[in-house]
Amino acid sequence: MQCGAWDSLVESAPIALGTKSGSNSTPAKPDKLSAIQSAKTPRITTTIGEVDTVLGGGIVPGSLILLAGDPGIGKSTLVLQLAGLLSKQKNKILYVSGEESANQIKLRAERITGLSEDFDFAATTNLDSVISLVASENYELVVVDSIQTMSSSASASAAGTVSQITNGANQLMQSAKTTNTAFILIGHVTKEGNLAGPRLLEHLVDVVLYLEGDRFGMVKFLRGVKNRFGATDEVGVLEMTDSGLQPVLNPSGLLLEERSLAPGSVVFAAMEGSRPLLVEVQALVSPSVFGYPKRASVGVDLNRLNMLCAVLTKRGGINLSASDVYVNIVGGLKITEPAIDLAIICALASAQKNVIIDSHLVVFGEVGLSGEIRTVNSTERRLREAKKLGYKSALTAPHSSLKGMKLPHSIAEAVKIITKKIN
Repeated sequence: MQCGAWDSLVESAPIALGTKSGSNSTPAKPDKLSAIQSAKTPRITTTIGEVDTVLGGGIVPGSLILLAGDPGIGKSTLVLQLAGLLSKQKNKILYVSGEESANQIKLRAERITGLSEDFDFAATTNLDSVISLVASENYELVVVDSIQTMSSSASASAAGTVSQITNGANQLMQSAKTTNTAFILIGHVTKEGNLAGPRLLEHLVDVVLYLEGDRFGMVKFLRGVKNRFGATDEVGVLEMTDSGLQPVLNPSGLLLEERSLAPGSVVFAAMEGSRPLLVEVQALVSPSVFGYPKRASVGVDLNRLNMLCAVLTKRGGINLSASDVYVNIVGGLKITEPAIDLAIICALASAQKNVIIDSHLVVFGEVGLSGEIRTVNSTERRLREAKKLGYKSALTAPHSSLKGMKLPHSIAEAVKIITKKIN
């Protein structure tokens, strides 16, 4: 074997020699795409606005939704809330748990206020019995917690293996399409944060959601990475309370409510899907005790941080070659868009110069290797969000919508602007 992975063999039935697969099949009859009538299926609203936004307006009947996240992040709490809220709307719901007993689910349901418990519950790991139950009943939604604990007689391997997850996902997909029942599958993740099991699982499902955030923090982010019925980059902001996960009406205000003015702190205008968010970027620069300076980041890519440190040293006139650098995105949000480059540059310059940045300033923009500041998308929406929260000035790249404003073209100019001390 040279695949370099354990448990990568999938059992399959042998093919009889001397036969050609599909040789006696009836030819398919294609239709003109223009002649096909588009079906407008009403969605099932969850009444949690942030969840409906990420899903594209609600749950589509017959869809297969995969929800993943770190242990203890709140996946089971969220699906239990959805089951209770939908059953309150007279929808027929089935909750299947292969990890927890009925008593454990009951105790969690009692902690969530306003939750209806008028839905069916089954504690089993037998996938065949679950599919038979779904075929015999008319359920609108079935929750499976989790796909890694389910096992089917179609595969002789243990639950959680590649063959079991592959066969189980195929059977659930067929059940969803034939019965028009929506499924929510909870999936485990690896130590690296990737979805455990074969990549085929993500290809089979219609929607892939990740519940992110600090495990011990109160703010959680529901991120859509795949959605056949809506946008693929939407993010919902939820807050963990004593009564379960609640939608956050003003995410920017919540993320900035504990901000304190200090060197190395700057407000960044981010875009998460179609929503602008203001988040705090913190940086700390200290002399390196050892000969090899350390770089560490939370919420941003470490390779990008290393690149920005080199650009700031070479193009911005601030030498970081002998300093330890630490960057953190407050609130547990993970930023991947390049618009955060200028905010990191400003935070590093502020920390190195020990200068407090203007508290009414918001920063965003992409930085190139030659030190230039480039425009980013949704500039107007970012500025509107900043203005709504009381920010009076912005530091970004020159843009057509910002005519008449004196804005920096390079990070050297930006550093001169933000390192002016506040009176």
